[in-house]
Amino acid sequence: MKSLKLSQTNDEMPTLGLGTWQAPPDVIESTVLKALDLGYRHIDTAFNYNNEEAIGAAVQKWISDGKGTREDLFITTKLPHVGNRASDVRKFLELQLRRLQMDYVNLYLIHVPFGFFCDPKKLTPIVKSDGEYELDSKTNHVETWKVMEECQKEGLVKNLGVSNFNESQIRNIMQSATLAPQVLQIELHAYFQQRELRDFCTENNIVVTAYAPLGSPGAKDHFVNKYNYSPDVFPDLLGLPIVKEVADNHGKTPAQVLLHFLVKQQIVVIPKSTSEHRLKENMQIYDFEMTDDEMNRLKKLDKGEKGRIFNFLFWKGVEKHPEYPFKLPHTGDLKE
Repeated sequence: MKSLKLSQTNDEMPTLGLGTWQAPPDVIESTVLKALDLGYRHIDTAFNYNNEEAIGAAVQKWISDGKGTREDLFITTKLPHVGNRASDVRKFLELQLRRLQMDYVNLYLIHVPFGFFCDPKKLTPIVKSDGEYELDSKTNHVETWKVMEECQKEGLVKNLGVSNFNESQIRNIMQSATLAPQVLQIELHAYFQQRELRDFCTENNIVVTAYAPLGSPGAKDHFVNKYNYSPDVFPDLLGLPIVKEVADNHGKTPAQVLLHFLVKQQIVVIPKSTSEHRLKENMQIYDFEMTDDEMNRLKKLDKGEKGRIFNFLFWKGVEKHPEYPFKLPHTGDLKE
């Protein structure tokens, strides 16, 4: 359960990674060093997290201190929404590699299926006077993917995937791809289990990575005063009686149960923490075995689409993009 083989390359992807969203640069460097010293070998970041430079510095220090090599690590980063076009892939990837101080990344994902126009000075989305984001409605996944394949052939990336895509969007890439998507990173936790999409991935040898595997409890503060968001959308999965009961049965914590629940189903998890205690706790998910009954009880927690936390509507107007991938809460229409 500690790693999964990726299709087409047979590269090993650790099933536990360190998530780094919301981790500021002044904190993340020491956190990554702690995690690497504890035994983490999979680090997940993104251009939009604004911490690639700090992660790169931590990795370089760890290597220069003689604690390991670049080949020991699995580093994931992502093409940002402001670079989601064929003409920008190489520019952003090369910038990200410089920030990470690396010659390659192990996995490069298209972060979201929609694209925004970019402020060339700030490398951030252009926002109109009414607060809406300026959408690049000509986002073309196939053309973007072709350039990513070129970068993979050149050795700048080892494996390719997508994040927050729906099934039809993945199928569209697969029909034209030389190297089909190897990984799909999506929101996935006990309240939002995405079984149909996961079944599709299993059928097509796509490894699923779960972000927010604990329901993203630390994100509430981040979303205070965000457009179209309320802290009420964040569930207290760690406080659920059934989760506590299973944890007590095995002498484990609720977090360990929720992570084990996913890893046991061949899902990669990338919980974020900056606490050394939590980093250690999140690693201790392989030394116990939940019963079939316990697994089934947790599977029944699934709320379907109602369990989704991250619909990206905090980017005002994003639902108007032709590639917005999710059900719209006010219509129930599925954009596929």
